[in-house]
Amino acid sequence: MLSYQHAYHAGNFADVHKHLWLYATIDHLLRKDSAITFIDTHAGRGSYPLAAEETARLKEYQTGVKRLWDSRTETGKAGAQNPLLTTWLEAIDSVQPRPQQLTHYPGSPWWLGHRLRDQDRLTLFELHPGEHGHLARQSLAGEGQQANIRRVHGDGLAGLRSLLPVKTPRLCVLVDPSFERKSEYQEVAETMIHALGKVRHAVLLLWYPLLPAGRHQELLDRLRASGVRKLWRSEVILHPPGGASHGMYGSGMLVANPPWGVSDSMQAAIADWLPLLGDAARHDQRWWVEE
Repeated sequence: MLSYQHAYHAGNFADVHKHLWLYATIDHLLRKDSAITFIDTHAGRGSYPLAAEETARLKEYQTGVKRLWDSRTETGKAGAQNPLLTTWLEAIDSVQPRPQQLTHYPGSPWWLGHRLRDQDRLTLFELHPGEHGHLARQSLAGEGQQANIRRVHGDGLAGLRSLLPVKTPRLCVLVDPSFERKSEYQEVAETMIHALGKVRHAVLLLWYPLLPAGRHQELLDRLRASGVRKLWRSEVILHPPGGASHGMYGSGMLVANPPWGVSDSMQAAIADWLPLLGDAARHDQRWWVEE
């Protein structure tokens, strides 16, 4: 099934949660000089025009990135104070055709690509033919780093397995499936277990939706039972599950081998962002599996 296109949801609160984690993790990893292989298993597009037909249909960005963007000009609001939120929003500003006007939202390929160094490598997998077509036409890095980026039209979970172990000293992987199929939860869990068995020190960031059916718990339980260590869990919850809403009520991130200090940075950033999400919003983060 290949019906999912992220353009309908670009810039929503889950994107903010996911890409803040990705940005902060990359920032911590780049503090060391050793080379990194970055892999994005479900890449999507590098940029999403907010006026595009798909994105404009649901306008989910208005309660996601736009609230945070607008808060920069309001004294005492989140974007004006927290250093991580400030630099993240500055990065978004850098891709706008007109500075200070939010018209485009960068996807994960751009977040991974725009800070590549000469020694780093990035592989982007995208299975949807239309989405891969968009990705193939988009610039994701400076001219000097374009040769370090490989775009693959194919299955990202199988592709990740095929690349392991990598040749660089370090590995950072973003796993961001659509979870259209129930079986994806177990497929993702098994792929993460395999990857961490091949590269034990790999930094893996897994995004998952919080839905009333609660299938994400199967994934989390399988990983805990596998014996893998050092899994950090972060969930942004908009409201309790159920009630009048049958859709996604929260966003989850599971991070294997998080760099030291990144969870503290994220805790502070999300604490400043949370009031913009409503009175019922809360953040829960803790070790899911410790060392």
